[in-house]
Amino acid sequence: MSNSYARSGDADIAIAGARAGAAVVRDLYGLRPARIDKGGGDFATTADVEAEEAILGVIRAGRPGDAVLGEEGGHRGAADAERQWLVDPLCGTLNYAAGSMLVAVNVALRAGAAAVADPFSGEVFFTDGETAWVRHEGAGDVRLAPTPDTRLVDVNLDPPFPAAPGFRAVDLLARPEFAERFRPRVVSTTLALAWVAAGRRAAYVTDGGDLSQNVHFAAGIALCRAAGCVVSGIDGAPMGEGHGLVAAADDETHELLMSMIHT
Repeated sequence: MSNSYARSGDADIAIAGARAGAAVVRDLYGLRPARIDKGGGDFATTADVEAEEAILGVIRAGRPGDAVLGEEGGHRGAADAERQWLVDPLCGTLNYAAGSMLVAVNVALRAGAAAVADPFSGEVFFTDGETAWVRHEGAGDVRLAPTPDTRLVDVNLDPPFPAAPGFRAVDLLARPEFAERFRPRVVSTTLALAWVAAGRRAAYVTDGGDLSQNVHFAAGIALCRAAGCVVSGIDGAPMGEGHGLVAAADDETHELLMSMIHT
């Protein structure tokens, strides 16, 4: 691995890591990679594992003293490291195994830079922790600008559902006022969070626990915050204090969704 990463900024490390993982995911697509059972109907594939190793290689070369929490490999590095990277090498494994290209590669420095790569479009959504951009090979960086204009709301329907029966995503979709204002989408990958930041989705909603430092969600949350989205738990609490996630393009969209969730 090139020592040039050691001279890079955190955002560059995040981008390079996400791209390295995305290259593995793209190269193994369609080859039916072996499945690794995790129990409870969940599984990883060899693509998940190899993509995570590629990302780790970039982080180790550029930030050898940092710790890493990976979806597949767990915690690596010193337990008392001041900095930790959160890595989800293939978000949308079930999509991928079924031959769908709706997946994301997520790399985030806790409370810092982050990147989300789309292996098949070639796009990398990234933030230095303050502003958010999208980069496509051969084109300049474009600032992310969230907008609710599409009226499309992605809702995560994957279990578990810890907030039930108080909140069920299917109940939200069945509300007449939801249908009057929005149209639902189920992408089943946190690539949808990057799309909220980019103005391709009006919002994203998921049940869950504290997702603020979750390997699946940390990079997307960082993007949305840096882009100026409104982000909270499904209970309205700030991230880190509540549970689940509502990421909306603007205040009006966020307030509308919250009113439907809590009535």
